[in-house]
Amino acid sequence: MKAVAYQKPAAITDELALLDITLPDPQPQGRDLLVEVRAVSVNPVDTKVRASRAAAGDDWVVLGWDAAGIVRTVGPDVTLFKPGDRVWYAGDLRRAGSNAELQLVDERIVGHMPQTLDFAAAASLPLTGITAWELLFDRLQLPADRRSSKDRLLIIGAAGGVGSVLVQLARQLTGLTIIGTASRPETRDWVSQNGAHYVIDHTLPLLPQLQALGYADVSHVISLTHTEQHFAAICELIAPQGKLALIDDPAEVIDIRKLKAKSISLHWELMFTRSLFATEDMLCQHELLDELATLVDAGTVRATQAEHFGRINATNLRRAHALLESGKARGKIVLEGFEP
Repeated sequence: MKAVAYQKPAAITDELALLDITLPDPQPQGRDLLVEVRAVSVNPVDTKVRASRAAAGDDWVVLGWDAAGIVRTVGPDVTLFKPGDRVWYAGDLRRAGSNAELQLVDERIVGHMPQTLDFAAAASLPLTGITAWELLFDRLQLPADRRSSKDRLLIIGAAGGVGSVLVQLARQLTGLTIIGTASRPETRDWVSQNGAHYVIDHTLPLLPQLQALGYADVSHVISLTHTEQHFAAICELIAPQGKLALIDDPAEVIDIRKLKAKSISLHWELMFTRSLFATEDMLCQHELLDELATLVDAGTVRATQAEHFGRINATNLRRAHALLESGKARGKIVLEGFEP
């Protein structure tokens, strides 16, 4: 099968950072699905792994943690899918990724693809959709019942991949007032289009902007990027007994003791936790993706692809990694199909 892979960490400007190669076709075991990958999207985790993980010996590292495709064959213990099913998923950090024509993935972290999306659009949602859902409903334990609420949610970095889904889910499924941050006109417009009630600029002091909206504080904060830069402001603007959730890896140590006076709870989200530790509730991600597909087909949530970079090959994936590393991406970058 065709694949894009590498052996040693390298800067994305290095031609060895990602290479077009050929690998043996994998064989499903247990609860594995063997999926024909039709489209992928690129996430910050791809760039982080590429910059830090080396292959063992002469092996290759195949990246990719977002895919949409068709089930080719199934392992002997599979009960949820059959050959020919259209599926979407975000995969497992411990296994070969989706930048290959064929991929093995455990059925418990796979969902049935939305009927109203093509493969490219579908590939934009699994990882970010799971992350956003788990942030809101598993970590912050917000009610998904749209009841009117006086609570306010601040989403820092709301124009990126996770933020694009998070704003939609929060607006459509909760009664919170949603305040997103973005710094450029095009990203501010993107956040508004996704459903934020207000958009403020994270390059400027945050609390005065909240106060200009008539709010003294917020009850919930989700920080998606550069948490270390915003941590002092978060401590200042979050309400007593509020909740803070984050997904990034702060570039410097943050002093969580500053959360004590207000009794702020801290929640970390990694959507790979269930697959990394084979938790008893792994099936929740299958159920979550099926529910998200229902919301997409109902028009409640829309796909978040912003850039289509063409075929799945090393050249186009290097372009995608470079754009993500520039910090100027909005929404998701998708790629579709392999060279004939």
